[in-house]
Amino acid sequence: MSQYEKKDPISLYPAPPFPEQDQSLPGRASKMRPKPDHGEESYVGLERLKGFRGIVTGADSGIGRAAAIALSREGADLVLTYLPDEQEDAEEVRDLLEAEGRKAVLVPGDISDEWFCGTLVDTAVKELGGLDTLVMVAGHQESHPDILEMSTDGIDATFKTNLYSLFWLTQAAIPHLEPGSSIVTTGSIQGSQPSPDKLDYAMSKGAIGVFTAALAQQLAPKGIRVNSVAPGPVWTPLQPASQDPERVSEFGSDSPYGRPGQPAELGAAYVHLVSPESSYTSGATITIAGGTAAF
Repeated sequence: MSQYEKKDPISLYPAPPFPEQDQSLPGRASKMRPKPDHGEESYVGLERLKGFRGIVTGADSGIGRAAAIALSREGADLVLTYLPDEQEDAEEVRDLLEAEGRKAVLVPGDISDEWFCGTLVDTAVKELGGLDTLVMVAGHQESHPDILEMSTDGIDATFKTNLYSLFWLTQAAIPHLEPGSSIVTTGSIQGSQPSPDKLDYAMSKGAIGVFTAALAQQLAPKGIRVNSVAPGPVWTPLQPASQDPERVSEFGSDSPYGRPGQPAELGAAYVHLVSPESSYTSGATITIAGGTAAF
């Protein structure tokens, strides 16, 4: 079934309860039950991004993997980045995209490191012959019900991954982006409706919305568009890697759809924001949360 066929969104994907499961950060998609759908079988491209060259962070699994598959099937050649521990999942993505005739270059590393962010952009420009698109999906999340349990190291990991990397990657990319290029960030419904156990994560996601709105105005004279996708609960490795097994088993049950979203349900949003079809869209955030509104 492709993404263009009419279907009931409520029953389209599994709903909780799920098997109780636990992983350590950053988590692996291949170990999740049920296994997430990233659009491997369903996403059908229409050549909307033919000739585009882009970077996708967090491309090994979850929303980043779905974005990479969607962008690639629309014609884009990509550099995919992820943490070294996620190599096996990343190779699955690369092999899938290359088998379909697209270029997919793997560059493992940690975007919470400023030096790596600059190296990543330099590598992308060299490997792809230029850069048109920067899609920033990778994120760090921890759960702490008590602020007294939070450590400076943990807070640093959240802010450096979720916020500092946006500055570092954007600063490195802008000299290579021509008019018509685009930047897409990834926020969260947590940015406007925070959970009490995700204090630093929610703060970072709220700041991403501000970053996107401000940067869009700054780069408008250069003809570079900046937009964001704000997911609700999505079935990705962040969940079993950052929450206790009992909560994971009921993940997404509170949404109006009664289930979490699947990464495949977000891929088209990234394509739309990157594509020239959204030429008058900048500074916008698309909320994808199964009926939950962002305020």
